Amino acid sequence: MSAEKKPKQVRVWMDGCFDMVHFGHANAIRQGKEMGDYLAVGVHSDSEVSKHKGPPVYNEQERYRMVRAIKWVDEVIEDAPYVTTLETMDKYNIDFCVHGDDITTTADGQDTYHLVKAANRYKECKRTQGVSTTDLVGRMLLVTKTHHQKEADSSSKSPWTGCSQFLPTSRKIIQFSEGKDPKPGDKIVDFLEKAAKEGDFVIVGLHTDPIVNRYKGSNYPIMNLHERVFSVLACRYVSEVVIGAPYSVTPDLMDHFKVDVVCHGETPIMPDVDGSDPYAEPKRRGKFKTVDSANELTTQMIINRIISNRLEYEARNKKKEAKELKIMEHLNKSEEKSV
Repeated sequence: MSAEKKPKQVRVWMDGCFDMVHFGHANAIRQGKEMGDYLAVGVHSDSEVSKHKGPPVYNEQERYRMVRAIKWVDEVIEDAPYVTTLETMDKYNIDFCVHGDDITTTADGQDTYHLVKAANRYKECKRTQGVSTTDLVGRMLLVTKTHHQKEADSSSKSPWTGCSQFLPTSRKIIQFSEGKDPKPGDKIVDFLEKAAKEGDFVIVGLHTDPIVNRYKGSNYPIMNLHERVFSVLACRYVSEVVIGAPYSVTPDLMDHFKVDVVCHGETPIMPDVDGSDPYAEPKRRGKFKTVDSANELTTQMIINRIISNRLEYEARNKKKEAKELKIMEHLNKSEEKSV
């Protein structure tokens, strides 16, 4: 009797700029991975992004690293072409390409997926409502706190760039979570890529928006608590997230989660409201460790990049929305003719 043949591995392709990587990108990638067995993600170079969209906030090396950290990604293809070609698909033995149900075009207005669509090697996933790179850049430029509030922002008319309020659900949290508990003997830590090397099960505590704003000021946090939960859950190094963790690491928290080591980066630690050290308890227990992430990039540095190129980014955002509105108008006219 001949041995049973193994089913063919279904290889999926997704690509994009992945600038200001957020949970919307991660959710698209999650959906893409569900359509097959192996997910290759192409990331465009700085020159390609600048040519078709305008200057990226993050450089290509930073964007490659961010996409590799998303837990559903099996492989990152650097310097992927802006227009997805059949040659690229065949080179990496890809069955089909997946993209969100929004429109992506080149600088001259051409659909970047027209080639794979014509070859019937294209599938769509649902775009995540309530977030976009354009919106995040806008939050940094405007220095407002409206993203902490529940009212929807309807200032933009585009169905893709314009962001409605993101509404988290228990189902979405389950989709993003690993859903596993620490095994007996697992060493439990509290940080990300470098912290993951300190143990077996990484728990990340996320502070509420008012707490972050107290010690960061301005319009921080750029993403509200719910948005940050999904962004952190999408990271391959994270096992669990504590939503609304206290600013000070308490004895109850350490005992409840059986924490073996609490990690913090090399950034300054602001005292709690009563002037106490928020890490006094893990230090007292000999379970505190400062971790050097070997990455000097901070949120403030990203904001400085955007501010220094403010006019370019504002022009890019307006151009992107105008292009989307034109496409939407064309689609609506096509639907009217077909009725």
